[in-house]
Amino acid sequence: MKTIKTLFIALFVLALTPLNAQTADEIINNYFENTGGKANWGKIKTLTYEGTVDIPGMVLPIVMVQMKNGKSLTKAEVQGQAFYQSVYDGETLWATNQMTMSAEKSDTEATDNYKNDVNDFPDPFLDYASKGHSIELIGKETVEGTETFKVKLTKEPIKVDGKEEQDVTFYYFDTENFVPIVIEKEIKSGQGAGMVSQVKISDYQEVDGVYFAFSMIQGVKNQPGGQQITMTNIIVNADIDEAQFTFPVTEVKTEEGK
Repeated sequence: MKTIKTLFIALFVLALTPLNAQTADEIINNYFENTGGKANWGKIKTLTYEGTVDIPGMVLPIVMVQMKNGKSLTKAEVQGQAFYQSVYDGETLWATNQMTMSAEKSDTEATDNYKNDVNDFPDPFLDYASKGHSIELIGKETVEGTETFKVKLTKEPIKVDGKEEQDVTFYYFDTENFVPIVIEKEIKSGQGAGMVSQVKISDYQEVDGVYFAFSMIQGVKNQPGGQQITMTNIIVNADIDEAQFTFPVTEVKTEEGK
């Protein structure tokens, strides 16, 4: 009788389990299937994003370049002058100083941490296990009025002020289309430490067989404002001049060269 009772309970629990229950891997597989397929994603060697960023008071043209070999940059035009952020040449991470408008190298810790993101090209979930990542389905959550699957992505640990910290990001996948519509991550350092950065994603469009988000709002969770980034063009596998990633060396003039 004990065996029959146990079997009955198991069947009862199974009957209450939703038939459409998802695993984290099933969600990710559906995501890639709906956005072009893993084969097409795997063919991507370079990505060039062209668009604008809406900062209070002005709209700036921007270009973002990413390569499979890890090299990347973000460039904005400010009053006709190029302003660089997150430029990585494979060894050095650098950016334009907002005060002096000159190029400055990032410290060793920031550079090492940036490599965690470089490793994600062209998408952090593509062959995630081989990158040392792990995923976990947290559950369902309504975000921006849309029912989503909340998926936790854990990458290799990073360093914050010399201490090892987990590198965790939460992705909210629309349960209907299986594409992320919100990405959240705790800010580990700086003035915003302890807050949660939030990126709202929308307007997926097809480019060379793969669907990309053409609209993003970057900000802090539960805080007003945020930067609107709108893509006007995304180019897949364009030829890239890799010289643009190199940290600029200021020429030192001699007395004779004046």
